[in-house]
Amino acid sequence: QVQLVESGGGLVQPGGSLRLSCAASGRFFRINVMGWYRQAPGKERELVATITRDGSTNYADSVKGRFTIDGDNAKSTVSLQMNNLEPEDTAVYYCNALIYINNWTNYWGIGTLVTVSS
Repeated sequence: QVQLVESGGGLVQPGGSLRLSCAASGRFFRINVMGWYRQAPGKERELVATITRDGSTNYADSVKGRFTIDGDNAKSTVSLQMNNLEPEDTAVYYCNALIYINNWTNYWGIGTLVTVSS
């Protein structure tokens, strides 16, 4: 049973910073990609940032220059440093991982709420 456990959400003022973390647990052979997605009220889930096993990163245009994703292959963790947060960043943030057990499967965390408000 693979689980992704997120932490680090909360309330922050505009211009502030938060760091989200996610750890994969359970028995699996390999993680190929880990990342973060978010879903704001009334909107569809969207990609925020991803990082591959070899360290290649991809960011949504709306967060480039403000968010940084990093991962630790040995610990099966991924983090998202969010700086200069804006009210538009308010959403539930979900950790995602492409994991190989018997085949490649996408796994999701339960989400952590980030609220940017004064």
